[in-house]
Amino acid sequence: MKLGLFALNMGPATAEHVTTVAGAAEEAGLESVWAGEHVVLPAPRVPPSPMDPTDRSLDPLFALAWAGAATRTLRLGTGIVILPQRNPVVLAKELASLDVLTDGRVILGIGAGYLEPEFRAIGANFPDRGAVTDEHLAAMRSLWHDAAPAFHGRFVDFAGVDAHPRPVQRPIPVTVGGHTAPSYRRAVTAGQGWYGFFRTPDDVAADVAGLRQAADRYGRPSDLGELELTVTPRTALTPELVSAYAALGVHRLVVLPGGDMRSLGAGTDVFLQTIEEAVAANR
Repeated sequence: MKLGLFALNMGPATAEHVTTVAGAAEEAGLESVWAGEHVVLPAPRVPPSPMDPTDRSLDPLFALAWAGAATRTLRLGTGIVILPQRNPVVLAKELASLDVLTDGRVILGIGAGYLEPEFRAIGANFPDRGAVTDEHLAAMRSLWHDAAPAFHGRFVDFAGVDAHPRPVQRPIPVTVGGHTAPSYRRAVTAGQGWYGFFRTPDDVAADVAGLRQAADRYGRPSDLGELELTVTPRTALTPELVSAYAALGVHRLVVLPGGDMRSLGAGTDVFLQTIEEAVAANR
């Protein structure tokens, strides 16, 4: 089982914290670190916001760039970027730059988002966020891979432009987050992987069934290969849990420090302890 660590950009959210945790993760043999995203949060906190508005959270790409500079082999994942809140032309440049600077270590986790107040503050399109997500992903791939990048859609329109350097990876692997029918469809038809956050083995069994139904209905392009399953468990890892997820076909577990979002504020030591415990459970 490949292991990753979630929330690199949260908790203390300082340069020293990111460097320390990324270095410890690489030294312990973890495959990846992951950074989540909320540009702003509702204040006061209201459901379904996962965090308090005063919780610290660095921009994921900045945090991953800092981690990449402090490591050599650690993969760098967004878990996730809220794609319809981003300008796809700018984001394509940012991700290509990160992939070049880290010699091809980026994993792009994307999601459609769900916090309407955040969309409203940014000026992003909340009602059409699913369709916007699909277009943004296709537009970025054109900028990364097409000899003459161009895209003409409802929400994105460009031609007669180019952007270099291109990413080192061809392609940058895309992991689609979400536990809904549109997310399953997006993962199956346009992603190298699927990401389930805070999921128990029973949850993942239902997710796998949903992914299979989407594959049966929409088909999967052969060039995408096998769908890689990534999961953040709901609790701390044990050997039994690792085996249960493996039996469901999960390829990667991205552990949450302390096993709970509330543990993120406890400091760097919680992150380091979680790394040790995850490695021990995976032996």
